[in-house]
Amino acid sequence: MTLLLSHDAQARTLMAAAQGGRMHHGWILAGPKGIGKGSFARALAMRLLADAAGPAIEGEGLAVPESHPTRRLIEAAAHPDYAELAPLEKDGVTARNISVDQVRGLQRLIQSAPSLSSRRVVVIDSADDLERGAANALLKTLEEPPADMLFLLVSHAPGRLLPTIRSRCRTLRFDPLDDATMRAALRVVDDKLSPQEMDALVRAGEGSPGQALRYAGLNLSEIEQTLNSLAAQGDPGNRQRLALAKALALKSAKPRYEAFLERAPAFIAQTARVRQGPALGQALDHWEQARHLAGGAIILSLDPAAVVFELAGHVAALAPVA
Repeated sequence: MTLLLSHDAQARTLMAAAQGGRMHHGWILAGPKGIGKGSFARALAMRLLADAAGPAIEGEGLAVPESHPTRRLIEAAAHPDYAELAPLEKDGVTARNISVDQVRGLQRLIQSAPSLSSRRVVVIDSADDLERGAANALLKTLEEPPADMLFLLVSHAPGRLLPTIRSRCRTLRFDPLDDATMRAALRVVDDKLSPQEMDALVRAGEGSPGQALRYAGLNLSEIEQTLNSLAAQGDPGNRQRLALAKALALKSAKPRYEAFLERAPAFIAQTARVRQGPALGQALDHWEQARHLAGGAIILSLDPAAVVFELAGHVAALAPVA
């Protein structure tokens, strides 16, 4: 989704390297989660394999025509020179990690010659999910990479990867999207969002469409409006906090309750960024307490109404003193 709307500079960098014969065998695509790195990696792989196999594609960017044979093969999971590793899904449950067996399963691709062109590509989305044994198995291949083989490692936290993997790859960084691009990305998914909901999702996403879409359909703008009111005016009579606690404590409101657990501390953090001096210290204190409370609410099975009331109190405490 975001690929068509941003990351043009990264696309130019890698396409220039490929077309100039300077493509390194391993790249870490690093940046915040949800900004389109995985989509970028898959589109880059498709474009490179399509260019290598023909027919030639005109124009810049990573778009490959729907009629191109390479696109059809990749979308059918039948391209012999392409592999993608991600946590497996079984019975509707996605595994936490990429297993060592999945990495070892690349040996057929690694040990055989390219079938349709001179290039082979592996996308790992994300390399952060590699088990320790899987990471070590991948490292052996990165140390002695086959000719014309490209590894694209998506990473949300490259500092957590094995230092030896980082040292054998080049890193290409991806930045959060600006607000205009965020709006365009969200419209691709839902062109019926109200202006208020669009604004709320853009703020919550903080440059990541993937993060913003986690809140889609939850009427986030209403929660944001309440948070803004609490931070601006406080809640001397506890009326807003009680109403919010009652509404979010309902079983049917569980998704909105979970969204509130994330948004309340984030809202305080965003408020803190524009404060200075004692006001900044106060905001940071409330952020730390709110983060701790929200982080343990689900794990400790705390009473939702009590949690919402207390979290909203931390937000209300940001209001200017009359």
